[in-house]
Amino acid sequence: MLRLLLCVGLFLGIRLASADCTDLSVEQASEAEHLARQIQQWDQAYHEQGRSLVPDEIYDQALLRLQHWQACTTEQSSTRYQPRAGKHGHAVPQTGLAKVHTDTQVADWIRNRTDLWIQPKVDGVAITLEYREGRLVRAISRGDGWQGEDWTAAVQNMPAVLQQWPRPVNLVLQGELYWRLSDHVQSRDGGAGARSRIAGLMNRQQLTAEELDGIGLFVWDWPDGSAGMRERLAQMTQAGLDTARYTLPISDLRSAQAQRQHWFSQPLQFATDGVVLRQGKRPQASDWKAETPYWAIAWKHPPQQALARVRGVDFSIGRSGRVTPVLQLEPVQLDDRRIRRVSAGSLQRWQELDVLPGDLISIRLAGQTIPQLQEVISRAANRPLLKVPDPERYHPLSCWTAENGCREQFLARLTWLSSAKGLDLSGVGPGTWECLLDAGQLAGLLDWLDPLAELQHCASSLPELLKPASERGFGQWLRALSMPPAGGAELPGHWSALASRTRADWQALPDIGPRRAEQLVAFFSHPQVALLRVRLAAAGIDGFTLAE
Repeated sequence: MLRLLLCVGLFLGIRLASADCTDLSVEQASEAEHLARQIQQWDQAYHEQGRSLVPDEIYDQALLRLQHWQACTTEQSSTRYQPRAGKHGHAVPQTGLAKVHTDTQVADWIRNRTDLWIQPKVDGVAITLEYREGRLVRAISRGDGWQGEDWTAAVQNMPAVLQQWPRPVNLVLQGELYWRLSDHVQSRDGGAGARSRIAGLMNRQQLTAEELDGIGLFVWDWPDGSAGMRERLAQMTQAGLDTARYTLPISDLRSAQAQRQHWFSQPLQFATDGVVLRQGKRPQASDWKAETPYWAIAWKHPPQQALARVRGVDFSIGRSGRVTPVLQLEPVQLDDRRIRRVSAGSLQRWQELDVLPGDLISIRLAGQTIPQLQEVISRAANRPLLKVPDPERYHPLSCWTAENGCREQFLARLTWLSSAKGLDLSGVGPGTWECLLDAGQLAGLLDWLDPLAELQHCASSLPELLKPASERGFGQWLRALSMPPAGGAELPGHWSALASRTRADWQALPDIGPRRAEQLVAFFSHPQVALLRVRLAAAGIDGFTLAE
């Protein structure tokens, strides 16, 4: 069951001719031809080599985006892929499938139709099997639907493929070769690379016995079989095929929804990317064409990935000095979330992926909540240069003030200081510190401790909200100042004992290795940290005087 080049079903209910073009930028308009060439490359690999270079759902979204851009610019691609099929014609053309994605589209298709059936849309490679006098004589890949590659030699060695029909008749079967999986749950495991695995195997000259055993077959149709679905299924079951197990009657949208959800969330022996809805009765095989039929349609699973265009790249600097690239996106819907930004994870990963404004990327939700960058799908034709923070400039002991490009890390330190993991100052958060900084009330990390500080500028209640800080204990203040963790070691309650420890002293304690010992010595000996200790001692905070 392969995607069509034009994916007609993507556009059901979508009027591209009257598309909303108000948000189309000049850069996007210029990228249409570049994206068209990218899609051409995907199509070529898919039709000629059986390889999916991108997941189907990303392909669908990219094609929809291209159609939108072209509709808005009144330009059509001059790089339309022209299939170069194999030399072997199908006895019955393999039809493609229009795709639907919403309940409304499915309900519209079901309306006024009867004798409806549902099948899993197995994620593998399509094949035509031809039998003469009951014996398998030819196996042809889908190709362009009219012609395909000859896979007979490999298929005749596959245990999963029926080599002899029970009766000496001529017939044609169409189905999907797939890679067998154990207790595969689509909602949990996704595609698991199963389609790429089977496509790669079928492009090889020879397969091992183990590889042949790992290949399964799902026959989804018998084009020249009996007119009625029930009779066809009964005969296929008698022949040893499992088609009837995965071809079930449905009566309405609700029954289709229930079965689709069941196959999406329950273990199967193959990967799927949706379901197929079929009418039991259809035209004679001699009338079939390599086009989308009216009697069957593909209903895709909920997207697990989304295609997004990068608007810009920001660089966040955290409390520890870690530089994190954050991609600003054109808003995209994934599940029930509207996503506008996604972290690239680390500066190194961003540099490896080389993500820049204008690029198209794929994102998914980790744990159903956190957007996660997957990969770059297509790069913009124009690659802008960005000013990237120097990672050597920022580290756990940098930016104790807001000067010299330190605003972000400085604010991150303050946010940590007042958080539940620090001093636990209820009502004091990032907005509070940003207001004080913008008002010129914070030159250093602890300026707010000054009794003369004009804190009411940001909130009349702020002095009261900050007051509990003076009651916090020595250990809590050390955490708030971002002292490196000391493992399970019990610490003395005064500064002098800690500041005098050597690397060897620290390393002698439980759970503290050489690197952590070095970090602790560096923290207590840092000049800026020493100044903070003086400030805390002056404020009367227990444990910070030197004469303890």
